[in-house]
Order: sequence, then C-alpha cells, then structure tokens
Amino acid sequence: MAPWGDPKLFFCTLFITCCCCTVTLAQIPMDCCLSVGHKTIDKSKVADYRRQISGHGCSIDAMILMTRRGMKLCVPADKPWIQEVVKHVDTLKIICKKYHYKGKRCVGVKPE
Repeated sequence: MAPWGDPKLFFCTLFITCCCCTVTLAQIPMDCCLSVGHKTIDKSKVADYRRQISGHGCSIDAMILMTRRGMKLCVPADKPWIQEVVKHVDTLKIICKKYHYKGKRCVGVKPE
C-alpha cells in the first residue's frame, strides 16, 4: 500500500468534489429586473448603471440605474433618454476620479 493511501479513493473523492462544485456554481442566483418602469429618471440622481441582457441569466433586456442613495431602478435599455443618462454618468465618473471622489458632485459614485 502506498504511504499516501489508495489512489482509487483519491480520484473518486476528487471526481465527486468537482461534480458537486460544478452544480453549486451553476445555481448562483442572479439579480435581475423582472419588469421595467417607463418613467424618465433625472440624470442628476443617477450614480451608476449596468446593462442586463436577456439570455445571460435574465429574461428581459434592461438598464439598471443605481441612484445616489443606493436604489436600483430598472428601465428599458432602448429609450433615447437612457443614452443621455449613460453619457452623464460616464462624464461624472471621470470628474469624480480626477477629484478623488470628494465633493457634493460625487455623492454615491463608487470608485472603479
């Protein structure tokens, strides 16, 4: 017998561990929008955004806007006013990075 134990037992344990980990990783819940609101949001209230794409774990296309107070708002990704909000937030992030995220303008903006 080898000093490290039975090699068959080692490989069997390794196989079972890998299978269980794979199943566990596949069941991680996603934070998805289930519906979207159609009310326009003032761009000065938005601090960040991210895109939700249907088929990548979520059922609908949406833009998730994070407000300065930490709320998440789901809006349709294809509306023209959304592009203005995205442009404003991108500019805001550049300005806040330049000023080390200090000042009233950068409230709620998280460092990248």
